[in-house]
Amino acid sequence: AAHAQTQPGKELKQVSKMVRVKAYELRSKTSKELLKELDDMKAELAQLRVAKVSGGAASKLAKIKVVRKSIARILTVYNQKQKAEARKQYKGKKYQPLDLRPKKTRA
Repeated sequence: AAHAQTQPGKELKQVSKMVRVKAYELRSKTSKELLKELDDMKAELAQLRVAKVSGGAASKLAKIKVVRKSIARILTVYNQKQKAEARKQYKGKKYQPLDLRPKKTRA
């Protein structure tokens, strides 16, 4: 805690860096980086859940929701990247996987 007082901005940045990922920031990252960030988030979520059971601070309990949403954001961007990559791979081919074909019906 002593070094946190010398540079209060640095520790604050570290805390805010872990949560509230922006989708546009994620899109510029590679798939490997996304998966690494996903692992970090899941590890943090596990720690927060332990804190919840052992009666952690209210700030940690509130953070659980933020981390879960961040995980969802990372997965969404990752899946969009994978789909775009697959589309590029099958571009101009005679046949495409069923999930890459245009959806022509609306129920």
